[in-house]
Amino acid sequence: MIRVRFAPSPTGFLHIGNARTALFNYLFAKNNNGEFILRIEDTDKERSKEEYLTQIYEDLRWLGIKWDEGPDTGGKFAPYIQSKRFSLYQDYAKKLISEGKAYYCYCSESELEARRRVQLAEGQSLRYDNRCRNLSDTLRRRYEAQGIKPSIRFKMPDKKRVIKDIIRGEVEFDESLIGDFVIVRPDGSPTFHLAVCIDDGEMKVSHIIRGEDHFSNTPRHIAIFEACGFPIPQFAHMPLTMGPGGEPLSKRLGAMSIAEYRKMGYLPEALCNYMALLGWSSGTDEEIFKFKELQKRFTIKRVSRSSAVFDRTKLNWVNGEHIRMLSDGDYLKSSVQYILQEKIVENSTYMIRPEWYERVLLALKDNIQCFKDFEDRLKLFGDDFEFENIDTLKTEGAKAILSELSRVLKSLDNLDEDNFDKVFKDLRKKVKIKGKDFFLPLRIALTGKEHGPELKRVVLLLGKNNCLKRVERALQLK
Repeated sequence: MIRVRFAPSPTGFLHIGNARTALFNYLFAKNNNGEFILRIEDTDKERSKEEYLTQIYEDLRWLGIKWDEGPDTGGKFAPYIQSKRFSLYQDYAKKLISEGKAYYCYCSESELEARRRVQLAEGQSLRYDNRCRNLSDTLRRRYEAQGIKPSIRFKMPDKKRVIKDIIRGEVEFDESLIGDFVIVRPDGSPTFHLAVCIDDGEMKVSHIIRGEDHFSNTPRHIAIFEACGFPIPQFAHMPLTMGPGGEPLSKRLGAMSIAEYRKMGYLPEALCNYMALLGWSSGTDEEIFKFKELQKRFTIKRVSRSSAVFDRTKLNWVNGEHIRMLSDGDYLKSSVQYILQEKIVENSTYMIRPEWYERVLLALKDNIQCFKDFEDRLKLFGDDFEFENIDTLKTEGAKAILSELSRVLKSLDNLDEDNFDKVFKDLRKKVKIKGKDFFLPLRIALTGKEHGPELKRVVLLLGKNNCLKRVERALQLK
């Protein structure tokens, strides 16, 4: 049985990087009829917060990532929160000591720092010198009599190891260069290395899919798996997501929390689609996938070794495509909920004419990339918009077009679908201006922008009086 896990720390909000790790694990499990485990690594007591944990649950569910076992759903290997498993880690640590695979270390942090400075000065690699590995009982008792609380270090094997990674291929490590490392701190708390390996072993995780920043930890973890008698999982280290220039992904470049993307009106299915494209390819030219399709198509063997580059423009395009794939009913349900929730339109204002707002939103469906665009697009139907490219409205041709349109609008009882085509056909014949020179001044005068929804839909939604008001305003420009 294929079993994978996503193990976030509740020390911050879920962002693109770790959400992508969760997604790849989930897709791999679903593609192989496997099981996906959610485990919480909260051993950092000072930084772990309940609000982060609650948001992690909410964000994963919003993305459509559902776990088969986890803290709030239970499972045969519960508990799934590390802070509730400390006794298990302590039992394994004692077992490793009794078998001679780990030992007590009485070196203080100041001593360790002094030795690191010497190693740096002499150009040596930074590693523990294993001096407590073979302490005599007499020296141990002396340290204990002094009240020194020891850490526990794992005895790293002195050999070369070849690691077979599904994505990166075979890589050789010289474990003698790593040195013995701490698995239990002086206060009795386990380090990441011990806790993660015990949990993966006990929970029968078959594949560990994680970021390549953990690759250097892999020889340590394999050594712990072997020492504890666990089968060694298969590893797949994903390339990291970088900024456009190859720099680490920052909040400015896209490393916002999933909750922030949600607030901006991105669709969860689109966000998953885009995250999947960060390092994975379907093997075809296709790039737009519904979530169910991703589950069928995803294979870890098509994950690239190269770093993925976050591209906000590409994300916006993917999200826009998913918006257009929505049925009008689903689109209206989501967009109305968004404009009311974000107070782009007050509920009391919306309730005065909900049908009109729905027609407006449908007119904008092809012209938004995320729902936050409504903040700007809905101004098109209000009085506070600004004209783009004012110079176009000041030309003699534009003045002639708008003057004639003003005259025609004043003569009409109403501007509706029945007479729209005739009005603008007659206007074009009257001013004898064609193509862009005819339509661009009209679009800017009536919508404020050079590009946007179909002009006919906008004009019919605005109505005669609002159109006339805008034309007169454009004519007053000097």
